Amino acid sequence: MTTTVYLNGQFLPKEEARLSPEDRGFLFGDGIYEVVRTYGGRLFALKPHLDRMRYGLCELEINGVDVDRLGEVAGELIRRNELTNGDATVYIEVTRGAAPRTHFFPDPPVQPTVYAHAGRFTPKGDPARGITAITVPDIRWARCDIKTVQLLPNVLANQRARAAGAQEALFVRDGVVLEGSHTSLFFVLDGEVRTAPKTNYILPSITRDIALELCRAAKIAVRETPVFAAQLERVSEVFL
Repeated sequence: MTTTVYLNGQFLPKEEARLSPEDRGFLFGDGIYEVVRTYGGRLFALKPHLDRMRYGLCELEINGVDVDRLGEVAGELIRRNELTNGDATVYIEVTRGAAPRTHFFPDPPVQPTVYAHAGRFTPKGDPARGITAITVPDIRWARCDIKTVQLLPNVLANQRARAAGAQEALFVRDGVVLEGSHTSLFFVLDGEVRTAPKTNYILPSITRDIALELCRAAKIAVRETPVFAAQLERVSEVFL
């Protein structure tokens, strides 16, 4: 089956999608992205994902994007790619657009590049067996709260985990274990679920927020508070 993608207002076959070599996402990582899960064709927690996209676009001062329309695009990609049964994901990326290479924003502004695709989701690993993780120094920039496409530190960390025979790398900054290279992070310590508080040093994960809500609804003791690397030997459980 031909895969249908969305690019700058058009649905088209993936092999026909073309991006300019002057796109600032390619040249600078000047853009943001979102990934939305679907279950049986239904987009999960779509509104919070779109709200986070608005936040990222605002912080990067990328204007001219109809974010609500992208929610409709996500649903259409699921339908056009026959992903209404089972689990899937929709990836959406917005960059500042294509313009001659300058470190300042294009002047006059250019139209943002908007790209999206959908695909089947296959869970990784066996939850009953768990995974192995390593800790790594957090060398990322100080605006991890923006879901940008600038993911090279995450890639290097995950590759380091893979080289060590592990499946995930956990970032440590100033002694605090914050999150994984592509996961949110929770600990069970002293009978209480703990996760790092929201700051500019972690991604405001939608799934993280839902996990916190579920803990509170189930009367499970939960707190947003730092967990230090020095405390890991006392942790009874870790989940991602």
